[in-house]
Amino acid sequence: MHIHEDHIREFYLAFSRRDGKTMAACYHKEAVFSDPVFPELKGEQIGAMWTMLCLQAKTLEIDVHDIKIDGDVGTAKWEARYEFGKPPRQVHNIIQARFLFSEGKILSHEDQFSFWKWSRMALGPLGLLLGWQKGVQKKIQEQAFKNLKKFTSEIKQV
Repeated sequence: MHIHEDHIREFYLAFSRRDGKTMAACYHKEAVFSDPVFPELKGEQIGAMWTMLCLQAKTLEIDVHDIKIDGDVGTAKWEARYEFGKPPRQVHNIIQARFLFSEGKILSHEDQFSFWKWSRMALGPLGLLLGWQKGVQKKIQEQAFKNLKKFTSEIKQV
């Protein structure tokens, strides 16, 4: 098994245990992350996002498969099953991840998934009707970043 495959497996194993601290430690200090909800996170923001998501999760199942490594580039398909929102709605998100490694850490991590499929599950009828609109995606991105900022400031106060 390639060392980067070990890193990817360790990362998702930590996620399944809701261990944001270990997930954060997998990233290079100059890392960048993007997905349809958090389009541009850097450095410590990435670990804070995973920690926030781990702490907020009431239910969480993670499955990673199809890991492929080519030099310092890795890809994986992963699936997350969890409840989201009020009232809680079941989400089964299928994500394609791409990693770039440097110095034994994740330097770049990009997750791709269908925002509209996610919003249909996470937001219910509202997501079905409006989740395909860029304006809805932008509002969710803004709210997610606002939540991350609040979470980060609360952690620094503790």
